[in-house]
Amino acid sequence: MTATDRLVLLHGVGLDGTMWTDLRPLLPAPAVAPDLLGHGTRSPLTGPTSLPALAEDVADTLAEPVHLIGFSLGGLVAQQLALSHPDKVASLVLVSTVADRTPDERAAVRARYHRAAESFEASARAAVDRWFSPGFRRSRPHLPPLVSDTLLANDRDSYLACYRVFAEADADLWPHLTRIVAPTLVITGGRDTGSTPDMARRLAGRIPDARAVVVEDAAHLLPLEQPRVLAKAITEHLSTSDKRTDHP
Repeated sequence: MTATDRLVLLHGVGLDGTMWTDLRPLLPAPAVAPDLLGHGTRSPLTGPTSLPALAEDVADTLAEPVHLIGFSLGGLVAQQLALSHPDKVASLVLVSTVADRTPDERAAVRARYHRAAESFEASARAAVDRWFSPGFRRSRPHLPPLVSDTLLANDRDSYLACYRVFAEADADLWPHLTRIVAPTLVITGGRDTGSTPDMARRLAGRIPDARAVVVEDAAHLLPLEQPRVLAKAITEHLSTSDKRTDHP
């Protein structure tokens, strides 16, 4: 890495900056992991929110270009930042990120939203079941309950407001993704049923010069299941991004 050496890690809906704990020591530069609006240490939201609002909240903290690494909802926020503030984004890594949902995929995420509105606790536990591969749950059984606790600690209205953004914003972003100029890596797990490998390939095909990587035998929570594999992919991407910046 050269002139720009700051990494910003953006978490997924219902999670917080602690989801990056295993990954951060493996990264090639200092990283900050802020809590998005309505999450973690932040105050609850007082009404609906939007992807631009989530992105502007992050943009206000950026005094210089950074490498953005966004997971799931954080990946949507990162894309919005790359469009609205291209001068602040040196590169993008989109981890387990949705894009261009098919009608069936859109119906499924809307159904999950309605289940969360009806029974937040049951929805949160079902989400954790989807997010980890069976083998990982057996090898590290303590982690899924910790993630469940993080989800269940959310203010319900804030969670639903942000989940609505997650469920809908990819459609708003899609027509504009060809304008992203930041070097972009899209990476997801081969067993991810929400941010699927096909979705990752569609996203990489839409963003100019982006590259897609699929990590087999991993599900949605790639930063927890495969932090070393993810860190290696990020490190290689940042190295390539710096070469592109130095030699346009």
